[in-house]
Amino acid sequence: MTTKDFQTIIQKEASKTDFDRYLKQLVYKKVSSDEKIAIFEVNNKYIASWIKSKFTNLIQHCFEIYDGSKPSVEIKLAGEKKSKKEILKEQVQNETAESTILNPSYTFDSFVVGPSNQMAYNASLAVSNKPGTQYNPLFIYGGTGLGKTHLLQAVGNQAIEKGSTVIYVTIEQFMNDFTFSLKNKSMDHFRNKYRKCDVLLIDDIQFLSGKEQTQEEFFHTFNELHNAKKQIVMTSDRLPSQIAGLVDRLKSRFEWGLTADVQIPGLETKIAIIEKKSDLNGISLSREIINFIATTLDNSIREIEGVLIRINASASLLNQEITLPMVQNLLKDQIKETKENIKLPDVINIVANQLNIKPSDIKSKKRTATVANARRIVIYLTRELTHNSMPDIAKFLGMKDHSSISHNIKKANELIEKDENFKLIIENLKNKIINKEW
Repeated sequence: MTTKDFQTIIQKEASKTDFDRYLKQLVYKKVSSDEKIAIFEVNNKYIASWIKSKFTNLIQHCFEIYDGSKPSVEIKLAGEKKSKKEILKEQVQNETAESTILNPSYTFDSFVVGPSNQMAYNASLAVSNKPGTQYNPLFIYGGTGLGKTHLLQAVGNQAIEKGSTVIYVTIEQFMNDFTFSLKNKSMDHFRNKYRKCDVLLIDDIQFLSGKEQTQEEFFHTFNELHNAKKQIVMTSDRLPSQIAGLVDRLKSRFEWGLTADVQIPGLETKIAIIEKKSDLNGISLSREIINFIATTLDNSIREIEGVLIRINASASLLNQEITLPMVQNLLKDQIKETKENIKLPDVINIVANQLNIKPSDIKSKKRTATVANARRIVIYLTRELTHNSMPDIAKFLGMKDHSSISHNIKKANELIEKDENFKLIIENLKNKIINKEW
């Protein structure tokens, strides 16, 4: 197989994004390889680690397609001198412990900063620039899919660029490594790995809950690193004090430095995230589509990334233009689920709260401009975000019939087209209702 043969096969087997971003950089070293081991080169060590971690099985599959073989895969840094014997020895050694693999796209430059994550971002940037000197440990907490792992790995990527030794693992990997080392009587190797690094990054520390023996080992690891002024950064879905089954002395140590939360992003931040992720993945979206995605999806940045991949794949595979109807069709299941979870009183309560009027006024016969505007917004959002029919809405609001509902919806649509301020109010309220901020 030549590099050209390999590239032809893997381009068909991989997603366009993965191929363009990572896999097209692979150069197959035919002379150095044989039926047992396939050796590739790339020009960036982070890309090499990432490809080895995420695409080994795919690369092996390409060889199966080509000639039925399934060799071991090694990704080298271009110009690196290693014999086959050295490579095979390293592969055996790596089976005893998880390697530190950081996603090269998780950087501070690719992270979208907003009011919901400003403090966590600033603190992460500070510790990556001067590990161990302030905010040690740094404890980042918040809900699923809000960017904690991105920040954690951004710390690691920047620290590595500055020459620091970095270990990044989930707490599950730490526990598995610990158990393996105990079983195989290789605790010296384990402790050398975790206590000799400059920066230790631990993801999902809350899963340490109830693991008494692992907590004991982590306690000593923490102390060793902290005393040596080595940086520790952890993520969790809750504050240290709220992690049940965690011994008090660990809770206390986790709060020695700085705790910073990552909150649910506001509408403006979500829009910025979609714009950034689209740009990074080479996806061109209109403002209308971006606003639709931002006000339709839940708070998870991970979900946003998944949807953008689906949109791009659908457009590419079906040779379609990315239009609003196409995106609406792709998201119809999410929209249906959202509508089933939103009730009429929810819409009235959040609109009344945001516009500073009483919910009872919206359901009353009052016709002042403020009340009429709030009522129109409730009607529009209820029709947009729930399964209620126009007669259902009319009955709930005490209006005569559905013709009044239809008139208000028409008027709201006209205002959305002409009045940018009204449109912004609608989008903001829609986002709050979908995210259950009431």
